[in-house]
Amino acid sequence: MVRHVVLFKFTAGATDGQIAAMEAGLASLPAAIPGIARYEFGRDLRYTDGNFDFALVADFADADACRAYGADATHLQVVADHVRPITDAVVRVQYEV
Repeated sequence: MVRHVVLFKFTAGATDGQIAAMEAGLASLPAAIPGIARYEFGRDLRYTDGNFDFALVADFADADACRAYGADATHLQVVADHVRPITDAVVRVQYEV
């Protein structure tokens, strides 16, 4: 199994409405993209200064399924429409579990 972890730092002007639209777009992906075994995300709870603002964790059966998700047109559209416009920084890592 491959775990895909992404951390997002929002722009200073990101609104709650834009973040909610991003969450809705991300929530639609498991039903639209085969190969996602587990998919969760959420806003940082702000317990510690300096944290990133948002995290996404997705599990895939194998590296091919993870790569297919990364290249999927629906995923790319959500990123273009709802993620990129409100993010200043993104950090990603994939590892085997």
